[in-house]
Amino acid sequence: MSVLRIGDTLSLRYRPRALVAGTLCALLALAVGVVALGSGDYPMSPAEVLATLTGGGSPAQDFIVNELRLPRQVTALAVGAALALAGALFQSLVRNPLGSPDILGFTQGASTGALVVVVTGGSSLALATGAVAGGLVTGAVIYALAWRGGVHGSRLVLVGIGSAAILTGVNGYLLTRAQLMDAARGVLWLTGSLDGRGWDDALPVLAALAVLATVVLLGCGRALRMIEMGDDAAAGVGVPVERLRLVLLAAAVILASLAAAAAGPVSFVALTAPQVARRLTRNPGPNPLASMCVGAALLISADLAAQQLFTGRQLPVGVVTGVLGGGYLIWLLATQRRAGRI
Repeated sequence: MSVLRIGDTLSLRYRPRALVAGTLCALLALAVGVVALGSGDYPMSPAEVLATLTGGGSPAQDFIVNELRLPRQVTALAVGAALALAGALFQSLVRNPLGSPDILGFTQGASTGALVVVVTGGSSLALATGAVAGGLVTGAVIYALAWRGGVHGSRLVLVGIGSAAILTGVNGYLLTRAQLMDAARGVLWLTGSLDGRGWDDALPVLAALAVLATVVLLGCGRALRMIEMGDDAAAGVGVPVERLRLVLLAAAVILASLAAAAAGPVSFVALTAPQVARRLTRNPGPNPLASMCVGAALLISADLAAQQLFTGRQLPVGVVTGVLGGGYLIWLLATQRRAGRI
């Protein structure tokens, strides 16, 4: 552990390996983003993309990069980082590697809110609002059902899994009630897609990420590490466990809901990124910054693969993350079983 002193009153503790791993993942995400900006029907080299981003491209290149492609890539980076931070918070608070908005029902709640809008023929803005509202309401209900003199991690996981199963059935019913075109729109959204995303989709996620990541990194980092050691140990050093858990759960639900509003319920990024970050940093703590960088790199890489895997046809990014994340989940369960934890 190293300490960085800023002035006479502020100091930041960091692990050099975690800092290096996070930096490399951030650079990887940016490099993949540059490659993605140059891919498509109008291909451009990385040098041309960088020149265009700094104001040196032709008018045609400026329009293609900055107006057409850049909003999609920024949305991918923001959504990946938001999902990864949400997953890191969930996994730390419930002390379970399976804790993520995909498994605990929060993503399904956001999907229910969005599908209600789809069935009623609402606009894209209303769909995003419905997704956020659905995620927040689901979070409040799950927290209330899991409360019993406090919220224990295992109880929250069990209530969340049950809620996810119920909401999945509700979502299937809502699709059967929609008109054919609306149902097709709903299915595409449920798959998770970055196609056609603009600045209106990216900016809310970026704003929430900037505020909530600052709160987590600067205001709650030490307390979050204490909670991972157990509620009794955290309370013994003065951490207000239940109040902090409520605040961080709310932050994670907001991040997951806004990410779903921007790109649909992209699966498994929130589950996978924090675990990959732990293995890269070799730090058992929450690793919020490294997780965000890993999540951004995962999602933008998956989106590039979704665009390039099949010539002339783009896959929704959720298909790629679902295939990769499903394989990772099987591996994780097998590892936990061999270790005697399940």
